[in-house]
Amino acid sequence: MNRSQLVQQIRTKQNYLCVGLDTDITKIPKHLLETSDPVFEFNKAIIDATKDNCVSYKINTAFYESQGMKGWESMEKTLYYIPDTHFKIADAKRGDIGNTSAQYAKTFFEVFPFDAVTIAPYMGEDSVRPFLEYENKWSIVLGLTSNAGGNDFQQLFVNSNLEEHSGKRLYEKVLEKVASWGTPENLMFVVGATRADDLENIRSILPNHFLLVPGVGAQGGSLAEVSKFGMNKDGGLLVNASRAIIFASSGTDFAQQASKVSEKYRNEMSGYLK
Repeated sequence: MNRSQLVQQIRTKQNYLCVGLDTDITKIPKHLLETSDPVFEFNKAIIDATKDNCVSYKINTAFYESQGMKGWESMEKTLYYIPDTHFKIADAKRGDIGNTSAQYAKTFFEVFPFDAVTIAPYMGEDSVRPFLEYENKWSIVLGLTSNAGGNDFQQLFVNSNLEEHSGKRLYEKVLEKVASWGTPENLMFVVGATRADDLENIRSILPNHFLLVPGVGAQGGSLAEVSKFGMNKDGGLLVNASRAIIFASSGTDFAQQASKVSEKYRNEMSGYLK
């Protein structure tokens, strides 16, 4: 899916919601455990319940890889069940030396038909470049994350005169550098919702790029603040909610409750887009 198609989906559906399929088999409603593929049956029901309220799905591959071959099969079936109208993200956080990254890119862009994959940029341009070579595919690079350990490195000042609290923060340098490797047509950045106070600064660095924003919902991020500081003329946001939607209920009504929560997000987002 290219940028114009993604923007059109946002405008048509009047939302920028990404539903995270972080499907933890230990949290799946017990009645589904009797089926031959509980993870897929759960995901199928969630997709049916939420597809009218979102524009994207993000599959966190860790929850599938941890189940071995069966997990990969569940992931593939889930991926093909997602409608083609929806933007499909592999949350895999890959990134390695060039020839290894080329194999990761082949995995998620050729073997599996994802539209985008998340990437850790620490190893530099040659670790990201193979992903950028694919037409109408997206590299979503970690920019500023919301986990507590993110402060260990991302907020450190990078300067030449060694004066404390001078120069730019590491995450700012990362955003600027990575942005020069691609374009707003094939690069997005992950920015945690719990860092909404940094979004205005990030938008000054990246006025045109899409931002994938996790952390709204169960992690406490504010959709209002993210929308206020993160939106650009094309929308420019994919706001991810995972647990708040897919685990809204642990009972037989899990799909109905997921629909209600996703509809609430959609309605709020529609107001910000007007």
